[in-house]
This record gives sequence, C-alpha cells and structure tokens, in this order.
Amino acid sequence: MARHGGGRSWYGKMIGAALGVTVLATGASVWTAQAGVTDDSSPKASAPAAPGSDVKRVAATIAHASEKGTRGINLTIDDGPDPVWTPQVLDVLREYDVKATFCMVGTQAQAHPDLVKKVVAAGHRLCDHTVSHDTAMDKDSRAYQSRQILDAERMITKASGGVRPMYYRAPGGAFTPYSRKLAASRGMRPLGWNVDTKDFERPGTDAIVATVERELPNGPTLLFHDAGGDRTQTVEALRRLLPRLKEQGHTFGFPVR
Repeated sequence: MARHGGGRSWYGKMIGAALGVTVLATGASVWTAQAGVTDDSSPKASAPAAPGSDVKRVAATIAHASEKGTRGINLTIDDGPDPVWTPQVLDVLREYDVKATFCMVGTQAQAHPDLVKKVVAAGHRLCDHTVSHDTAMDKDSRAYQSRQILDAERMITKASGGVRPMYYRAPGGAFTPYSRKLAASRGMRPLGWNVDTKDFERPGTDAIVATVERELPNGPTLLFHDAGGDRTQTVEALRRLLPRLKEQGHTFGFPVR
C-alpha cells in the first residue's frame, strides 16, 4: 500500500498557504497501519459531542470487510470532491446502480459543498481524509493529527449539510494507534484498502482494470481517486469494471463499521 506522495504535494500547493496548515516536506516513510497495533493511551483531543448528537464510538481497528459479505465489494473514492471528476464518477456509479464511499479532503469539501451534497443525495457514504492530505502525518504530534482529523470532520459535515463522515482514512495509510482511536471516538471507523488500483499514477485504463482483476482475491476494498489530476483513466476503468464485476456475481456495498 504505497503512500501517494504526489497527492500530498498537490494539496500542499493548492491549500496549504490559504489555510495556514503546515504541510511537511514529502519524504519516504514506512507505515504499519494494517497491523492493527494498539497502545494504552486514549485520545485527549477528541471534540465533545453536541447535545443530542448521535455520535457513537466505533471499533478502532482498520476495516476492510464489506457489509455485503464474502461476495461484496467496497468501492472507495479518494481525494475529492473535484468539480471536473467527481460528477463524472457519480454519473458512472448512477449508471450501474453502485454505491461508494467517498474519502474527502476537508478543504476540497469546504470548496465544493454542492458536490458533497450530491454525493450524499445519491446514497453514498462520506469518509474523513484529513484537512491537507499529509501522507507523513503519522510522524507528527498528536495535536497535529487531531487538527487534521477533527477539522476535516467539521468541514465535511458542514459542507454536507449536517451528514457526518462514517469512516476515517489516513492519507497514504499513515495511521497511528492514536489517530485510529481518535477517529473511532468520533464514530468514524478507520478504513483501509485491499486493492490499490494505482490509478493515481495514470498507468493506463487497461492496467487499472488488470490490477483490480488480479488483486481482488486479496480483499474487497478497492482504492480509486476522483481528484489530484486527470482522472480520465479512472472513469473509464470504472465504466468497464462495474458491469463486469456484477456479472461475476459481486455486489457493491459499504465497509463494515
């Protein structure tokens, strides 16, 4: 599961100065997110639930399984919303009656609330993908991790008109035991992936399709992107894959919570 360093650079250029968010220089770092490591310390920076809120703590382990069971597939779409590509992805999903989980960057949600609302109205779920897509945030302080997660949660919830994200995905898989517990305390299940389609690198539509077909036995959660550059190949790959996977007996749903 590779870190998408290019994504971090793109978001740093677009939004870092505007929001005063410090984006660390991209560097090679190794992460251990999927190990499910825990520690005994509990998050202390979790935002309190408002009176009457339905926020309920969920499991802090990283989810991969599908609510649809063994033949289920979780389609996850990262880094948006984007005014060019998110509508095209939504069109394909609507055409094949497929629901997906959109892992949104907080500043993108803030900039395009109309798209966040369209995602929700179409029956898809929201996922917190932090404020600035910092793929090295696991190396920073707990206070920084808290700001990245909780500020994005607020941005996405406001943009959606009050619908909260149900999952948290660390950029590039940069989870920590602390960030997982913090997200879980806010009702956001940490969300991993099993198949990295590499669509972010634009390897060609054929290559994206082949990656999914080859690696799907690894597990049900597929990683795609709807922002960060030209996503033509992503849209075309989805157009090919969705009917093909349905013909093979798969159903599309959401990750477990």
